[in-house]
Amino acid sequence: FTFFLTLLFFNMGIDLVAGGRYTGHKRRTAPKSNNIYLNLLVQLYRFLTRRTNSKFNETVLRRLYQSRTNRPPMSLSKIVDYSKDGQVTAVVGTVTDDSRALEVPDGIRICALRFSESARARITAAGGECLTFDQLAQENPTGSKVTLLRGPKHSRESYRHFG
Repeated sequence: FTFFLTLLFFNMGIDLVAGGRYTGHKRRTAPKSNNIYLNLLVQLYRFLTRRTNSKFNETVLRRLYQSRTNRPPMSLSKIVDYSKDGQVTAVVGTVTDDSRALEVPDGIRICALRFSESARARITAAGGECLTFDQLAQENPTGSKVTLLRGPKHSRESYRHFG
């Protein structure tokens, strides 16, 4: 008799089938930043991803969502090493100057979210061009003949203290 009373007065628990449990980390679907320029770029690359069948646009869009930690800066010397003639080199992040790169090739074209002042000066002095992602989208909507690079994520000073 007491068994039936407990069934009547006490819940036995609930079944958490969908939406009620923590299922792990998810990929971002929008940037957390309130930067207006970044949000306009996200709108543009969402449109391009939807309308073109280009993996380049999908990758750029996914990297635009990322945090600043996951968009590490890339030095000019590495970009010079990996750039190809006649192609635009794109970095979803900042391009910084590097004094180890003695010569910047003539006519190098680099697309990035941001350039340091000295990097921009060296690129333009060498007859190169610094592009933004909206300029790249107008010029080359599918991203063909564009080399996409990313900086070294684990070169941050804080990584020296891990492990």
